[in-house]
Amino acid sequence: MVYEDLNAPTVEARLAAVRELGEERCKHGVTQTEEVNNHVHSMYSFSPYSPTMIAVKAAEAGLRTVGVMDHDSVSGCAEFLDAAKVVNVASTAGCEIRVNMDDTIMQGRKTNNPDEPNITYIAFHGIPASQFKKLENFLKPIHDARIARDRKEVGKLNVLLAERGAPTLDFDADVVAISQAENGGSITERHILYALSLKLIEVHGKGQPLVDFIEGPMMIPLAGGLRNLLLEVYNPHYAYDLLGAFKASLVPEFFMHSNYDECMSVYKAVDFANEIGAIPAYAYLGDVGESPTGDKKAEKFEDDFLDDLVPELAKIGFQAITYMPPRNTREQLARLQNLCQKNGLMEISGVDINSSRQSFNCPILLEPEFLHLADAAWALIAHEKLASADPKLALFSSDNPMASLSMNERLAKYADIGKRMDHTQPEKAIELI
Repeated sequence: MVYEDLNAPTVEARLAAVRELGEERCKHGVTQTEEVNNHVHSMYSFSPYSPTMIAVKAAEAGLRTVGVMDHDSVSGCAEFLDAAKVVNVASTAGCEIRVNMDDTIMQGRKTNNPDEPNITYIAFHGIPASQFKKLENFLKPIHDARIARDRKEVGKLNVLLAERGAPTLDFDADVVAISQAENGGSITERHILYALSLKLIEVHGKGQPLVDFIEGPMMIPLAGGLRNLLLEVYNPHYAYDLLGAFKASLVPEFFMHSNYDECMSVYKAVDFANEIGAIPAYAYLGDVGESPTGDKKAEKFEDDFLDDLVPELAKIGFQAITYMPPRNTREQLARLQNLCQKNGLMEISGVDINSSRQSFNCPILLEPEFLHLADAAWALIAHEKLASADPKLALFSSDNPMASLSMNERLAKYADIGKRMDHTQPEKAIELI
């Protein structure tokens, strides 16, 4: 039962399980790869994986580095870092929040958020472990405001469900119960849809009866490929596939816009990230034509004004842009990389993982034009461990002894340290300076 215990209810049980499993069993027969992923969600936002399980899955995928990234929460970060030490995978901790873009050139415009103009997703990468508690306090009002809105959204959804003869949801019994909200985790619209998926499976079972109900009384059309997946009674990803069917059709009907208690000023968020030695990063989405991953409808985002956006990000105080290579065209990525170089912004990669269907591997990162993203991940990891030991060693600290070097020179030096570190004892990285 050791493997199943990696997702046990308590942190102590999960860490005990990974210690029993050990590095050798996780990596047995695995080929190591230079692929990196700095954007894996845990159960503290929405994911089938505990922070401990993420470390094990990364080791099994042959990743040498992996990063956790949860919405509005760092509550799983300490567990994740501890588990990564056990399996000897280099680790980095982050969180993702939404901010308002008032008093910027993006005010009122849609950037990387399909649901809300003027509200933008940003990431705090490379958060020093010494700053977790301070960041938890910073995120607490956001966490509370989001859950209050989630509760209202479920009330709105229940009206719709009742009209269509579907079972309604109890926010506490059905939604909070499948989250880590009581342990500092967030609740997202995905939790609501997953809870609905479980409820419908309970009432209608899987396969044809459920498909008939979704296409009939619920009036939700199912695309051919997705319909076939939902007809497979033994599909191990069934509830996640059902969530995917609901995402585009139902969310617009119950979604409620965030207020500024939940989405603070971008200036306040970026200043705070820089203050604690984290790396504030804008999350580039890019216009979607035919989505390379097939998970987004055709839609325009930042590309029409990207030449103005990137310099504005640097002016605000962002230190990086984070992006997901499989989601964009080569032309989009080449343009973005060029703008990052021109404006002195670090490039960070990661593929958003929050479903059991997704692979931890990202082979595109092994192609020549993306190899620098592996070095960036190593630099990010060294930054995080060094800044936790000594704040002036944060990669972008004005007091950094390497501050006179160009960004690329600093990244190279930090990447070298990251690669030479003992990742079972990352706290000793300071000895490599």
